[in-house]
Amino acid sequence: MKVGIIGLPNVGKSTIFNALTASDIPANNYPFCTIEPNVGIVPVPDSRLDQINQFIETNKILSTVIEFVDIAGLVKGASKGEGLGNKFLSHIRNVDAIVHVVRAFENSDITHVEGDLNPLRDIEIIETELLLKDIEKLNNRLEKIKKISKSGDKLAIQETKLLDQAIVELNNGNMLNHFDCSDAERKIIKSWFLLTDKPIIYLCNVDEKTIQSEADLNAYQKVQEYAEANKNHCLMICGHLEMEISKIIDNNDKKDFLDMYNLSASGLDKLISLAYKQLGLITFFTAGEQEIRAWTIPNKFYAPQAAGTIHTDFEKGFIKAEVYHISDLIEFHSESILREKGKIRQEGKDYIIKDGDIIFFKFNV
Repeated sequence: MKVGIIGLPNVGKSTIFNALTASDIPANNYPFCTIEPNVGIVPVPDSRLDQINQFIETNKILSTVIEFVDIAGLVKGASKGEGLGNKFLSHIRNVDAIVHVVRAFENSDITHVEGDLNPLRDIEIIETELLLKDIEKLNNRLEKIKKISKSGDKLAIQETKLLDQAIVELNNGNMLNHFDCSDAERKIIKSWFLLTDKPIIYLCNVDEKTIQSEADLNAYQKVQEYAEANKNHCLMICGHLEMEISKIIDNNDKKDFLDMYNLSASGLDKLISLAYKQLGLITFFTAGEQEIRAWTIPNKFYAPQAAGTIHTDFEKGFIKAEVYHISDLIEFHSESILREKGKIRQEGKDYIIKDGDIIFFKFNV
């Protein structure tokens, strides 16, 4: 699963990406310092791994991961190719969710491409470009499908109606990620690979003073209200501070640093966890002497599908799954007691995996 980081130039995208991935790509003060998207694989913070390790000894612990893509800054006119816009918009089309970085800090040393600080205007610039590109795409699609629908094709007639509704919605300035439709219609919309049909998290990039004392929250509050009105999420973060946090290796030192700024966790840890939830993902675990490992699957996956994320042979030869929940392990402290209590269940092909399940798959190759 991929999460794309977007925004205007010079809003702090690359700084945040660098902190996320502890990498060192350019974060220069000029537009398009990122041209090809930079990709980073980031572990998903999950305290449950350490909880499992309290009761099951192991050689190593492996987190599940999420992929972040730093996409170059968009500018007004991107949908018409301005600022290499077509190329950048195609990069957005390839991700599953969007983190929209919005500048909410003043800094005379870092040029604002629009001349002054106005987060809601900046959001409108980006989202207008996404809307315009999707309108263009759907109008082209409509022309083709209308010709097919004239033959009486029922699926084409259904899609024509949905295309008309979606185009009206986009022309009204509404993104399609919360468009009210049936599950069957949502499946059709997904097949269009739109820019406006992706979950969005607004990431308000503020300065250190705002983070530490929550002074001057006006810009952040405006973005938060906008996000809530559009059924999206908003987080406040200081990109510069997150870069400092990412350089601290020792966990105790990191905690001391966070305490200085009255933070319970880094903003990026919160972002990673929220992005994971926005993508509709859950985690199951495998646990043994060799490793304790977190695995990512979409919600409502069946046991054989989950087995297939480990290895395709597991899905093909699936027999059954031995399952218990992490909450039971925390309560009873050992797998042997769980067996005595009848808490370890034998589940078949119709079992839907739950977040926090610990599973041992049985299969036949």
